[in-house]
Amino acid sequence: MPTTLSASASPSAVRTVAALASSVVLASPLLAGTAHAAPVDGGQPPKAPVPPAKMSQVGGEQLGRPGVQVQLRPGAPGLPKELTGRSWIISDAETGDVLAAKNPHWQLAPASTLKMLFADTVLPKFPKTTKYKVKSADLAGMGVGSSLVGIKENLTYTVHDLWLGVFLRSGNDAVHTLSAMNGGTEATVKQMQQRAVQLNATDTHVITPDGYDAPGQVSSAYDLSLFARAGLQNADFREYCSTASAQFPGDMGKDGKRATFGIQNTNRLLSGDYDIKPYPGIAGVKNGSTTNAGSTFTGFAQHGDRKLLVTVMNPEKKQHNEAYREAAKLFDWGFAADGKVTPVGKLVDPKGSGKDHGADGKNGDPQAEAGLDSGSWGGPLTIAGIGGGAVALIAAVAWFVRRRRPQPEAGAGTGTGTGQEPGHRGGSGGRRRK
Repeated sequence: MPTTLSASASPSAVRTVAALASSVVLASPLLAGTAHAAPVDGGQPPKAPVPPAKMSQVGGEQLGRPGVQVQLRPGAPGLPKELTGRSWIISDAETGDVLAAKNPHWQLAPASTLKMLFADTVLPKFPKTTKYKVKSADLAGMGVGSSLVGIKENLTYTVHDLWLGVFLRSGNDAVHTLSAMNGGTEATVKQMQQRAVQLNATDTHVITPDGYDAPGQVSSAYDLSLFARAGLQNADFREYCSTASAQFPGDMGKDGKRATFGIQNTNRLLSGDYDIKPYPGIAGVKNGSTTNAGSTFTGFAQHGDRKLLVTVMNPEKKQHNEAYREAAKLFDWGFAADGKVTPVGKLVDPKGSGKDHGADGKNGDPQAEAGLDSGSWGGPLTIAGIGGGAVALIAAVAWFVRRRRPQPEAGAGTGTGTGQEPGHRGGSGGRRRK
């Protein structure tokens, strides 16, 4: 029998096991597809993992098949070459139509892209002006090599500061501080898992709120797209995920004034890098990188009235910024293929939204739906531009019409994310893949 940890295990116990198991390939079916850290016996490199023959069919039967799924109409451009991600999906952000996908329901380690679920769960709970003085206990239990924004105990931060730390620097210290405000790590993990269930994200199993690699912690390209689409309905979420750079509070000076330092978003399609330019029309969302996950990325971009979501997980090609390169190729294809492909599935709406879907992606019982809220998740979004590597200016009016959403009850659930992004404060750590 494979070694497993129960969802009720303490976060500190989980992190200890995770650190000790950093080079171990676990036999748990929840970790199917995670990368081997060393050659197998005999010195031969391990074979590349393959997706399960049968996966979830949430959103449509075709999405449960292994391999690339696409239905091109006459005149449609072919899919980009050299897409090496183990799993990817491109969808219309408004309608939820899945334009093309590869193994979208393959359960893989998600890295810090799962901080989108953390934000979607916790962000609505605290006004951004709320202030909080950090205690040493709030920062306990973070994994070795965690990405940090630079939060220090006995200093006070606003909730706005903390969310900038989460989105721009993927700071596990910011996640832990917000989790402490939210009733603690275990309570937050339970709420995240419950929120995943509400969003019909059935591939996701949450262990830690910051997403640091842990046995059994998985999500999928499909679920990550659900989290992004749900989070983007919140104006604060849109602000934080589209911010390219900001000033963050530092130490208190001898003169009694608080110093600040600059932080930059590690989403390279938003902020750019020495070998990659910002993608035109990009407005978020979240990136990640760990040993188990490789590189992961979920992005949102708009050209004209066309709004797309792309998720790429663990490219086999290990070129620098490869996940962003492949995401950009998918964006280019999606914009060029507008109206020229038949959708292969659907990003389903949350439970209780009035548009619940069955496994085939079609609407459920019409009589049951009639008793739920009516309306659409669609709505106009205008990106005015991204100037000087600062902020993507997003019109908050009428974007993704807000719906009443069920709030998670205290004490339910589990979650997934990462916490080890290249270039973050806090060191490289032993589990981060460069």
